[in-house]
Amino acid sequence: MKKSLVLAMAMALGVTASAYAANPFSDVPAGHWAYDSVNKLAAAGIVDGYGDATFGGDKLMTRYEMAQIVAKAMAKGANVDKLAAEFADELDTLGVRVANLEKKADAVKITGEVRYHYTDTDRDYGAGYATKLRSRIWFNGQINDDWTYTGMLQNEQDLKDDDGEETTDFQRAYVNGKLGGVAVQGGRYNLKVAEGNVYDNRFDGIQASYGKDVKLTAGYGKAAQKTTDVADEVIYAELTGKVAGLGLAAGYYSFNDIEGIDDLDNDIWALSANYAFDKNVKLGAMYLKGDDYDINVDDDGYVVTASYKGAKASQPGSWGLVAKYYDQGLGTYMDHTMNGAADDLFGFKGYSVFANYALAKNIVAQVEWYDLEDKENGEDAETIWTQVVFTF
Repeated sequence: MKKSLVLAMAMALGVTASAYAANPFSDVPAGHWAYDSVNKLAAAGIVDGYGDATFGGDKLMTRYEMAQIVAKAMAKGANVDKLAAEFADELDTLGVRVANLEKKADAVKITGEVRYHYTDTDRDYGAGYATKLRSRIWFNGQINDDWTYTGMLQNEQDLKDDDGEETTDFQRAYVNGKLGGVAVQGGRYNLKVAEGNVYDNRFDGIQASYGKDVKLTAGYGKAAQKTTDVADEVIYAELTGKVAGLGLAAGYYSFNDIEGIDDLDNDIWALSANYAFDKNVKLGAMYLKGDDYDINVDDDGYVVTASYKGAKASQPGSWGLVAKYYDQGLGTYMDHTMNGAADDLFGFKGYSVFANYALAKNIVAQVEWYDLEDKENGEDAETIWTQVVFTF
């Protein structure tokens, strides 16, 4: 064994010059340069020499023998990351998990999804279809024990047009962490409020959450809709809690300086209750109250939701059903989560039915049907949305 290696291992365990036990090795006498270090390693159970009571310091060790010593040192709490990295394969053979190295290796994770969708809408005032391929790459990094970073790069290809139009954007970039007992999120993240019945899209801002059984979340920032309309200032707050199988929520969402609609403001309130009959069957209802924009548009609404099970990407053959009934005035939503024709309607009422199924591991298909009526002019809009999502 090399002199530097013995000293390094001993220093990692906090070796001092004092003796820890009677001399265990006949070939390392009290006057030997490595006596104190070898004595400490032996007392700690990290080295045990050969069966003839010799240390054999002049012999060359195999990598497997060295890995055994490193494993014992790790078990004693020694900081031997460099040695653990060098002998990682041998340690794996010994069944030793190098926790610190694993943590560092997992500091950045890359995941992704590919989604193909086709949608066809039939309206009284015209029909149309769209088909696109969307790819997303997610980056998740560990900043420290309390903070993480998330980024997402998105490519979207329009398969309808002959020119093959496509865009690539950095759609998400935000941090999550804790300040005392408060959870904080800031940057460009996805904001889904009121179960998506008010807003569900990217958001530039910051939010803070406090509590567990009863949780208060509040945020401030700027909203960017799927259309060109943008709310330059948004303030939102949600209070949620659960009593037995009943989930309750109240929310306030203030969208100010809405471009494209004569710079109007819109304040929306929401109250909801969701009851889980068991792990598979759920029923929910939500009431919404918004502004009439001073032009006497319908400013209240409600949504009823029933769901059964649900497809899980990790469980092939799993499936689910969701049915919704909507009656929402124009003043009750800004960027609805639905894939129906809500953006083109002046308020709407009607229903939707979803079905999803896990075709194989990490491959889920979904079909959505919408039958909606414009609340102002009574025109109908029927939409079928289909998609297949591959995750990795």
